[in-house]
Amino acid sequence: MMDTINLKEKLGKFSDHWSPKVIAELNDYQFKLVKIQGEFVWHNHPDTDEVFIVIEGSMNIEFENETVQLNEGEMLVVPKGIEHKPYAESECKVMLVEPRGVVNTGDADSELKADNDVWI
Repeated sequence: MMDTINLKEKLGKFSDHWSPKVIAELNDYQFKLVKIQGEFVWHNHPDTDEVFIVIEGSMNIEFENETVQLNEGEMLVVPKGIEHKPYAESECKVMLVEPRGVVNTGDADSELKADNDVWI
């Protein structure tokens, strides 16, 4: 039987920020939901692109020479190896799609490093 996944229901199951939760897998890729607020750390993912899909709210991603604002219903693919720093003034709900095993802080060592492969 095919079960649908309700994003609002899944987002209601957690309140912590900067700690992605896995909701599904497609081949070797995981779909993760995360709530963000405040500033994250500068980091990059040397081996994979990263996509941010804003479900609710707005966020910014700072790069070396520019800052990109993402609003509800928008997405951005950050190419692998590009240094970036996400942040949101108010809580923002985001979906990430990335290969299984990707660490949220990428190459950066930070107290914001979340446990990996946490399912809700």
